[in-house]
Amino acid sequence: MMGYQFMRQKPIGNYIVDFYCSKLHLVIEIDGISHNGRQIYDRRKEDNLKDIGLEIMRFDGHYVINNINGVLISIEEKIKELEDKTTP
Repeated sequence: MMGYQFMRQKPIGNYIVDFYCSKLHLVIEIDGISHNGRQIYDRRKEDNLKDIGLEIMRFDGHYVINNINGVLISIEEKIKELEDKTTP
């Protein structure tokens, strides 16, 4: 996406993230049914990933299915934001 490579099911520390771009330090998580009742675990995972300097984007699985264009636009906007942070 936008010239960046995203890896799927990438192990990072004690976690496996859905998608990861190492150049942007960007994690994308898709929350499907398997995340029901795991809000505490997901919050801890997100906090730990942020503590090591990663940006996290989280999307509900139903939203992804029903509005993939909106998801892609959100990701593109985040990429531009991260590029702006690194551009002098």
